Amino acid sequence: MKNGFFRGHGLGNDYLVMNPDDLTCKLTPKNITLICDRNWGLGSDGILALAPSRKADFGLRIFNPDGSEAEKSGNGLRIFARYLHATSKTKKKHFTVETKGGLVTIDLHIDRHGDANTATVEMGKATFAPESLPCSLSVPELLQQPISAAGQSLIFTGVSVGNPHCVVFRPAGKAWSREDLLTLGPALENHALFPKRTNVQLAVPTGPKEIFILIWERGAGETQASGSSSCAAASAAVRLGLVKSPVTVKMPGGALNISVGQDFSLTMKGPVAEVARGALSPSFVRGLK
Repeated sequence: MKNGFFRGHGLGNDYLVMNPDDLTCKLTPKNITLICDRNWGLGSDGILALAPSRKADFGLRIFNPDGSEAEKSGNGLRIFARYLHATSKTKKKHFTVETKGGLVTIDLHIDRHGDANTATVEMGKATFAPESLPCSLSVPELLQQPISAAGQSLIFTGVSVGNPHCVVFRPAGKAWSREDLLTLGPALENHALFPKRTNVQLAVPTGPKEIFILIWERGAGETQASGSSSCAAASAAVRLGLVKSPVTVKMPGGALNISVGQDFSLTMKGPVAEVARGALSPSFVRGLK
């Protein structure tokens, strides 16, 4: 289908999947921003673009709604996997996908209707090294480091899971508010310590194997859920001794299950839903540049 799209979401974090070979427009930053606009376009938390790969079964490029490119997205990978299965791009239930943030392995779980409504993704390894985010602090690892943002003195743990994350914990019983997220999220995303910006999670332990997070995504803003954010927050919580693996990560959109290995290898399991398929109208495409 010319200028076709597939819309899906993972716990309310929604993406459009497109095949550039089927588009008569290019996925430039300006076009991506317009397509993702919820008033002037289709509306989306980003675009997943099918790409060639010499290392994996499939390649994936991930674009934020501001037109910038992301290295990895856990929810995006589950949506992409469902797209591949639903559109008969593959009949496999086990395959690999190459992203800018590394190679991942995906297992699809098919329900009685033939829908791939759950996926397990091997997300690679978490690292706390400053150069992996990057972060300009000269420390061996980004564990419990001081940072000032929006007039507040905070303590953060920096994690890369193929893309950068800044995790800020509060003690159990002290919840974060949405106002906290809207204040601290953009300030931390664009903080001078993170030259390529960062994703932000405001986290609190809620059980021996459970945390709750609010999420501010680099290039997207507040989101209901995030797979890579869940992986980052879970790995940080395990490293700091706040919880034990496997970790249930609860978010406004729902929960994901994250297993953190002794070497900090990460496995994410969670639901994925298809919402719609369609095509951009000819008049809309003519307005793109």
